[in-house]
Amino acid sequence: MKFEIHLDGVAGKKIRVVELEEESDSYRILIDGEPINVDAVLVSPGIVSVLIDGQSFEIHTTPSPEGKLKLQCGPHEFAADVVDPRAWRGRKHGAMEAEGQQQIVAPMPGKVIRLLVAAGDPVEAGQGLVVVEAMKMQNEIRSPKKGKVERLLAKEGQTVNAGDVLAWVE
Repeated sequence: MKFEIHLDGVAGKKIRVVELEEESDSYRILIDGEPINVDAVLVSPGIVSVLIDGQSFEIHTTPSPEGKLKLQCGPHEFAADVVDPRAWRGRKHGAMEAEGQQQIVAPMPGKVIRLLVAAGDPVEAGQGLVVVEAMKMQNEIRSPKKGKVERLLAKEGQTVNAGDVLAWVE
């Protein structure tokens, strides 16, 4: 399988070509044609532990309303768009809105410092719902769809773990 990864960070935009080749019970990974020794494990929802050539990294992933992934590794943050060259190019470009009831979860451990909505409030796709402080950074958790806040389980001052349910949007 071959994918293009479009990265957008502080240092600018980059495109990386990632190839996965199945080898018995693992994969051989090539980045821009160069083989790389990688081992990755999903630690919890939204957190991946990656070992690259013996160096360990913890990557926090959060989907964005635009359909991209927000990747955070230590102080570095990127927006990533994964493009499958086999995908039909004629599809509608832009954000695809989530459908049905959506569970809003904490992307990483932290503390709820602000609630931006209340149960029953109407919300737009991309609208902020909850602000969670983690590693001295404030992260606004946004709605993946237009709808109504069905339930709000988070409370200001509450400590949360990665994957804890904060709210439901219908």
